[in-house]
Amino acid sequence: MLTKEDKKKIDESFKRKGPLMAKMRPLMNELQKSDTKNSVGLRIEHNAKNYPDDIAIYFEDKKYTHKEYNEWCNRYANYFLNLGLEKENVAIVFMEDRPELLFTIGGLAKIGVITSLINTKQRESPLIHCISHVPGSAFLIGEELIQPFEDIKSRLELDNIQKQRLYFIPDSGETKIPEGYINLEEVLINIDTTNPPTTPEIMCGDTFTYIFTSGTTGLPKAAIMKHGISIMGAYMFGPVLLNLEPGTKAIIYDTTPLFHSNGLGYGLGFLLADGSGIALKRKFSASQFWEDTRKYNAICFNYVGEICRYLYNQPPKPDDADNPVKHMIGSGLRYDIWKPFKKRFGIETVMELYGASEQAHPIFMNLHNLDETCGFSQSSYAIVKYDFEADEPIRNEKGFMVKIKKGETGLVLGEIENPKEFYLYKDKKATEKKILHDVFKKGDMWLNCGDLLKDIGYKHIQFVDRLGDTFRWKSENVSTDEVENVISSYEKVQQNAVYGVLIPGTEGRAGMVSLVKKEEKFDFEAFLSYLKQYLPSHAIPIFVRVQKELELTATLKIIKGPLKNESFNIDEVSDPIYVLLPKSSGYVPLTKEIYEGISEGKYAF
Repeated sequence: MLTKEDKKKIDESFKRKGPLMAKMRPLMNELQKSDTKNSVGLRIEHNAKNYPDDIAIYFEDKKYTHKEYNEWCNRYANYFLNLGLEKENVAIVFMEDRPELLFTIGGLAKIGVITSLINTKQRESPLIHCISHVPGSAFLIGEELIQPFEDIKSRLELDNIQKQRLYFIPDSGETKIPEGYINLEEVLINIDTTNPPTTPEIMCGDTFTYIFTSGTTGLPKAAIMKHGISIMGAYMFGPVLLNLEPGTKAIIYDTTPLFHSNGLGYGLGFLLADGSGIALKRKFSASQFWEDTRKYNAICFNYVGEICRYLYNQPPKPDDADNPVKHMIGSGLRYDIWKPFKKRFGIETVMELYGASEQAHPIFMNLHNLDETCGFSQSSYAIVKYDFEADEPIRNEKGFMVKIKKGETGLVLGEIENPKEFYLYKDKKATEKKILHDVFKKGDMWLNCGDLLKDIGYKHIQFVDRLGDTFRWKSENVSTDEVENVISSYEKVQQNAVYGVLIPGTEGRAGMVSLVKKEEKFDFEAFLSYLKQYLPSHAIPIFVRVQKELELTATLKIIKGPLKNESFNIDEVSDPIYVLLPKSSGYVPLTKEIYEGISEGKYAF
């Protein structure tokens, strides 16, 4: 719970930030209006005009100024504009984090083409689903991911490859361009670098990109990110959230993939801010992290909780605090390492946020830099009592939900004040599933955020946990429904239930499956090979529990509660359990010795 000293800090912070927030409120309101003419492309052109020589992008040993970034975006924009692509067309983008990805996103945004950013870890069926979910007019495939795309291309029902426009974007230069692809690097060489005429016509309400999320169940869904929401960070992150002087030319070290709302939301916010920029790395490396921040002189980094845990678990060094980073912005920093992390690495500001970047309602912000809180929200929200056994919000005798009291935990909801302007997913049915009706009065509509929050006083909250079967592992959301469907297709498995379990010393939950075999003999090597073929690495279960039967409800649903509670505790579970240890090539029986080693944190999962 927050104290009187915390309240004093809040009041002092409001005195400093209040006038700036009041000044920016009209702008924030404008950015949420559909017909406001402002966009990602206009911000790129603004920086090119006003900060042409300042660095926009760092990547490995390369760097691009804002002028150069704008010119590269214009090559992409003018090429595809001349090709006939137009506003609201969709381009499928399957590429790892590198400058070309930012050129693609920014360039296509200037002509109103929506980029559908595909998770680079997806393979086989999930990859087909994501690509087919929002049909594209063009396919931009990075050299580094050409093989996974080639593996499923024949199943995408591409009637006319030329019409579909397949583009190969070179990377290392070691892969031969497959037949039917256009080398985008070659065709862009002589393309006009002037600003296209379309940029001023793009509005805040236009869709900027699709980012895929697992949601609570099922296959990934395309979450909508619009131009207005996408550029809010350019105005907010520096001066309001991180106490930077307006116009400060700051570099953010982007630690999460750009196909995630975390990576794109925070990274783009800095890239589009006045003269600021982004430092990209293809893949996160805990061992190289602080050296990279020194290399790029990054004053900020974005995070999810798992990243902070990886950094904190690195062996301490005398120069841990000798780095340029003073601010961090993200979500999921665990409270047990919050203060020790700040002290060890010399962090001044932890801007913990809670909310969905694609919707921006409700968003909680730790605006006053308090410890161990997601802050408060200026939008309309409610935290209601939840029945965990029935797995639904509690309603009173009148049929309405009940708000929690200070100190209690409940389900967080966001009020949908204007249903006509509300959006979430491309799939309207998926969006409707997230909406609750008649919550506090007849006819009202609220967004079910699907998370448990605690009211800690002074309108501030703490994140507690996620509801439903989705869990996070290795900075990724894992849909149990998706994993169960894959395992159900394995011919040797009769029945299975997937859930997340806690491993001491790690962030999130590791996957565990309880299964019933069809035959007594079970080839774990073949089973793992099958999982690797159809699931991304973060979704492959770490633990396998073999049972004779699974307990069912009267409606034949598998009861997961006891399975989650028993976890992989061999003192409570008599069934055989197998574990996929770090750097192991296969599942091995979970022995007492291994179990104790896991419990003591001896294995680096």
